[in-house]
Amino acid sequence: MSSEKNSVKSEELEVKTFYLKVNDLSFRDDSLVVDLTRFLQEKLSGIQILREGNELEITAPASMAKKTIKLRIRKFLYKNHLKDEYRPISYIDDDKDGFEIKERKKVEFTYY
Repeated sequence: MSSEKNSVKSEELEVKTFYLKVNDLSFRDDSLVVDLTRFLQEKLSGIQILREGNELEITAPASMAKKTIKLRIRKFLYKNHLKDEYRPISYIDDDKDGFEIKERKKVEFTYY
């Protein structure tokens, strides 16, 4: 029984850190970033979010998939009618793994 408790404690200590760059979203409206952090904390249990400028540091349990965080970001953009303007892009830097919310490029066709 004590070995089961030790294994549970060791699982709780294993965490992953993801980074979320919100430069474009913050440029539009800084309150959207605050809403995004609140939304992620409500929808994903067991995560902690720290904001440093235009970058969010998300500490999640090791069992949580990176795709889960991306899906919740997309759901936030959809609910706030920002899906057509922004999208989450995955990036892997030398020491950072995470996402960046970028503005969508719009292609306009002109007909003569």
